[in-house]
Amino acid sequence: MSHAPQLRIPATYMRGGTSKGVFFKLADLPEAARVPGAVRDALLLRVIGSPDPYGKHTDGMGGATSSTSKCVIIAAASVPDHDVDYLYGQVSIDTAFVDWSGNCGNLSTAVGPFAIANGFIPAERIPQDGTVTVRVWQANIGKTILVHVPVRGGQVQETGDFELDGVTFPAAEIVLEFVDPSDDEGEGGSMFPTGNLIDDLDVPGVGTLKATMITAGILTVFVNATDIGFTGTELQPAINENKAALAKLEAIRVAGALRMGLIKAAEEAATRQHTPKVAFVAPPADYVSSSGKHIGAGSIDLNVRAMSMGKLHHAMMGTASVAIATAAAVPGTLVNLAAGGGTRDAVNFGHPSGTLRVGASVDQVDGQWAVTRAVMSRSARVLMEGWVRVPQG
Repeated sequence: MSHAPQLRIPATYMRGGTSKGVFFKLADLPEAARVPGAVRDALLLRVIGSPDPYGKHTDGMGGATSSTSKCVIIAAASVPDHDVDYLYGQVSIDTAFVDWSGNCGNLSTAVGPFAIANGFIPAERIPQDGTVTVRVWQANIGKTILVHVPVRGGQVQETGDFELDGVTFPAAEIVLEFVDPSDDEGEGGSMFPTGNLIDDLDVPGVGTLKATMITAGILTVFVNATDIGFTGTELQPAINENKAALAKLEAIRVAGALRMGLIKAAEEAATRQHTPKVAFVAPPADYVSSSGKHIGAGSIDLNVRAMSMGKLHHAMMGTASVAIATAAAVPGTLVNLAAGGGTRDAVNFGHPSGTLRVGASVDQVDGQWAVTRAVMSRSARVLMEGWVRVPQG
């Protein structure tokens, strides 16, 4: 029996925000994996080490969490006035499935530095000291992201004193601008696909819940924490070790997907695990974060907890942060009401790892709410670069 040598593919392992993933240049992938399809999906699954019934990713680059089971493919821009195309794959941990239905806001941070370091930005645009604005085309959802990357000595600055809750060590601050970040998917193509700021959502086995469903940043279903038996100050063990809680939150996700017109039957939800997200909100309250840091109610506008790939996220997804900022800016949504109501262009919310401040600009156009821009700060750095090895066949 012959044994083929492993494939050896150039790759970069990067942290972006509170996530990390394996980054590839499209041209470096095996030819059959340069186009969407089963070959590409199989390759990325093997890179990450999925599906893994042990839930450890011991034989791959994944970290067996939704935040660390990710792959990114970067290519020259396919649309005018952009620098790169950014395609994101959320790799399932225990099933042979790669979800291409949405973006990763955290890894968006790392796209800018990767583009600069890998020759996608003309040398004349890179100062000795200053900032490079990388115009990213988010190919999954067809949106523009501006990544403002600090540069020192003509190279990407990675170290610094910017601290991000959910990340252990400080690094250089990178500012992200999500331009027109409302996803057009769903009924009517509206930022609020049902046409309402708050809906009565019928959830089989749970009951009728008040819900705000929004497409900004990432398709998200917001519910009140108290309506589902939570306080909004929960940390991961309280949810992820509670099978009944996980089942309840998945039922809400499926009901939201149906109501938003994302799927036609409940069983289709299994084929789009990445979206929609479910998040539960509550007014400010004291709690102790997962790192042991005390978060005072007076330091935040509200508490938010969000689910990602069937588990409570350890911090907050970047795209969900956009959804939170946008919903908070629209008077009358559940997020806005949890934050105290009124008009606001920024919000500081509590999450399991600490706090995050995000801003959004919204307008009403012909009676419909629209978001023009959302802004947040993150950080990113290269963890390892070289080649990833993948068994053939």
